[in-house]
Amino acid sequence: MKKKVLLAFSGGLDTSYCALYLVKERGFEVVAATINTGGFDEIAANQLQEKAFSLGASDYKFIDETAHFYKQGIKYLIFGNVLKNNTYPLSVSAERVFQAMALAYLAIEMGVDAIAHGSTGAGNDQIRFDLIFKTMCPQIEIITPIRDLALSREKEISYLQQHGVEGVWEKARYSINEGLWGTSIGGMETLTSNGVLPEEAFPNQLQEVDAEVIEIRFEKGEPVGLNGTIMTPIDVIKRLNEWGGKYAIGRDVHVGDTIIGIKGRVGFEAAGPLMLIKGHHLLEKHTLSKQQLFIKDQMAAFYGSLMHEGQYLDPVMRNMEAFLSSSQKNVTGTVEIRLAPYRFQLLGIQSDFDLMQSAVANYGETNKAWSAAEVKGFTKIFSNQTKLCYGLKDA
Repeated sequence: MKKKVLLAFSGGLDTSYCALYLVKERGFEVVAATINTGGFDEIAANQLQEKAFSLGASDYKFIDETAHFYKQGIKYLIFGNVLKNNTYPLSVSAERVFQAMALAYLAIEMGVDAIAHGSTGAGNDQIRFDLIFKTMCPQIEIITPIRDLALSREKEISYLQQHGVEGVWEKARYSINEGLWGTSIGGMETLTSNGVLPEEAFPNQLQEVDAEVIEIRFEKGEPVGLNGTIMTPIDVIKRLNEWGGKYAIGRDVHVGDTIIGIKGRVGFEAAGPLMLIKGHHLLEKHTLSKQQLFIKDQMAAFYGSLMHEGQYLDPVMRNMEAFLSSSQKNVTGTVEIRLAPYRFQLLGIQSDFDLMQSAVANYGETNKAWSAAEVKGFTKIFSNQTKLCYGLKDA
């Protein structure tokens, strides 16, 4: 009997090569699977199915993982205001984790002999996929033709053409990966330290020039409405991506340390994620205590780093998610944001849990909770440690 292999299939050059190679050269029965985390619609799914069958796949699976991706991943990235290196909302890295887990579940369910993916040996994705597979289904073999054969793009194209596979295989100027939590853009400019992505590299082009104010509603940290209309969190994210895209909002370039130990740059467009994270953070500044904010910052940095590096299944992630969830009890209210070409501005919040709504004091103005003498006494005690340090220096 032929070995049955589950192939992570995006329809691009690498996974197209893998499908044909595994059938023609290895004699495997290939089941191609696309895991949707917000980047594919029904039309795209049908096209991918046709392509998979044309390359020799015996079966095709399209699994919509978007809802699970939000509930078990994006939600906590919002709770933690996670921006890798204070810039990147983990658009692709978080996606890959959930795509890999869905593939592992499917592989176990189908009882396949191996899982294959089209990652090269030069990026983070190979680590994310392999880590998840080795944790969830260690008994299943992992096959990575592009990485193992050290193939160039030209060799892949030549192989496909030799087998009569038609397609526009010329390398696109920019590599685009679109999902619910943002779109990554890679190209010639991101390979150097000083390259700047041009306007045409970004999927959304400027359409709106007149500024407008929108209102995002949060309930216990989750986005649940826009401009007074209650929506699902996923619909809020989609709508903000569309809205912000018309203003060309959410563009940036992330510079970071890869899992494999080298520096890397990637452009991205993430209007919805950036507006939600910044808006949520502002609401937290009003509704959480000083120590809650401080501890959350530290924990969220760890959570984001582990997610980025594919360590989602480490039990400590569940511990941190429990803390992040508990911190959101009073993070309820609305945030006003002004949209303008290429930028957005946080205007303010309204919340029943706003800690600025104090009857005892207004910062810099008046107070009813303490006297001048009490402030002088507090300051005297508070300064003791510093006075001792300076006294020792003078001695």
